[in-house]
Amino acid sequence: MAPHMGRRLRKGAGTTAVAALAVAALSASQAPAVVHASSPADQSASDATPTPTPDAPASGNSPYYTDLPPLTSPTPPIAPTAPVTTIPTGDQQGIPATVLDAYKKAEAALATSRPGCHLPWQLLGGIGKVESGHANGGRVDANGTTLTPILGPVLDGVGFANITDTDGGAYDGDKVHDRAVGPMQFIPSTWATAGRDGNGDGVNDPNNVYDAALATGYYLCGSGRDLAVKADLDKAILSYNQSQEYLTTVTTWFDFYRRGTHEVPDGAGSLPGRRSDQTTTKQPPVTPKAPPKGHASQPSSPPASKPSTKPDPAPTTPVRPTPPPARPGGDTKPTPVPFPKTLEDAGTKELTAPAGAGFAGHPTAVVKDASGKAMAGVSVRFEIAGDTDTRFAGGATTATVATEADGRAVAPVLEAGEKTGTFTVRATIVTSALAAVEWKATVLARQADDLTRGDAKALTAVPSGEFANAVSLKATYKGAAAAHVAASATMVAEPAAGADPKAAPKVNDKGPYFKDAKGNPVREIKDLTTDANGLLVLPKMYADGQSGTFLLRVTTEGGATITLKLTVAAAS
Repeated sequence: MAPHMGRRLRKGAGTTAVAALAVAALSASQAPAVVHASSPADQSASDATPTPTPDAPASGNSPYYTDLPPLTSPTPPIAPTAPVTTIPTGDQQGIPATVLDAYKKAEAALATSRPGCHLPWQLLGGIGKVESGHANGGRVDANGTTLTPILGPVLDGVGFANITDTDGGAYDGDKVHDRAVGPMQFIPSTWATAGRDGNGDGVNDPNNVYDAALATGYYLCGSGRDLAVKADLDKAILSYNQSQEYLTTVTTWFDFYRRGTHEVPDGAGSLPGRRSDQTTTKQPPVTPKAPPKGHASQPSSPPASKPSTKPDPAPTTPVRPTPPPARPGGDTKPTPVPFPKTLEDAGTKELTAPAGAGFAGHPTAVVKDASGKAMAGVSVRFEIAGDTDTRFAGGATTATVATEADGRAVAPVLEAGEKTGTFTVRATIVTSALAAVEWKATVLARQADDLTRGDAKALTAVPSGEFANAVSLKATYKGAAAAHVAASATMVAEPAAGADPKAAPKVNDKGPYFKDAKGNPVREIKDLTTDANGLLVLPKMYADGQSGTFLLRVTTEGGATITLKLTVAAAS
């Protein structure tokens, strides 16, 4: 997907300072750390300012809620004896039941499909809190779909990124520009490849909290990240929204939820009140509770100032996104775009090539939706697996290709290395758990398809003498010099009349010969190789006491063959 890195409008300058104070206070509580780097080197890297990923952020850098949790670590409440119907004002521990279930189901799914990612559901909770206040306090139906669309501002470049419409208004109701959509605030272009079906209803809908939570999990686990490593955790969050303030806010909620939370009824969740693109009211000073015995003391609150005689300012009313224009018939709910249902081979030709050459065939896959319709714009990842030094053009072992209008993704050219044998090329959809498509590919020994003599000098000798001229040959493959190709040279007998022309010739037991390392006569040599320029110069040849015309056949790997006449005659 193309990056949309538009400049964002920032307001509320106190956000970073408040978030930093929250993190410091939570750390002082001596609760377990959020995530540990796996080594001192990792820890050092995680202390530095994280670098945003080069991919387009999932939310398009849309605004987010900047409310922070209480500065004291929460204690999980005692289980109620009767169903909870209301929650205390300002209760930040409670997460709406369906939303909480979606987060936990996504964690369970990723634990199976991406066990090396170590995705905790509390991280989804932190993102869901700052993106939409857990779907506007849990305003979802029984299937997890929001009762009304949750839309971010129009991304028209005025204060936000400028993202031209990518979904024809299917999700956000805007056919000119995109808007972030749903409880996890995906922009349509990202949802097109990241979308998942989390509740098994056959569609991937960004307005459904099960679908959105599962998609967020896979998105955060992308690029092989391990979220148990602090540096990877930071990169994952920044891939969602490329803002240091966003990173601080999400990790503060993540840490808060790891220390305790509880379920509340759908629709009864605590709603956030401040958003990153709105002017915020100054937060009153917070006095932390006295720490338990044996814990480090919290800084005491400053002396109370003289009470103000001015009336309290009116509370700030959160600005909710405006729903999209009504569709014909009064239906305002977007129609979900189908998600990838099948990934199949698209008629890939045999993948065979000699060492050092390019493969003629290209691994080709096709992506279709549940109705069998080809899907364009789906990211397919091709990977070379196995004991091989074959690479894609440019030396890479992986390549990501977007499907064309016909749903096909064609891998880059495969360039065979020197190691012969069989390996695997595997294709997967970047943001899908669909089974991979695999092809077997084979690298053959270097080959030549033609042999020519470099000169036309006569190859003659007298009985029991030496051949004066050496045999020099040029090996080529598809017109190019065939370097380092194995070859053999054999003195062969003239085939008998009526013999099968395809039958292998017999080694002649008389006439010209070569010498082995010990000086013994040999009439077949199998360990010859062309040089870097495809040249093959045969060893010196000798004649025994026989006179006549004899045949020398030279053959290379790949089937190139040349037969030369040798003449042994007494001097005239």
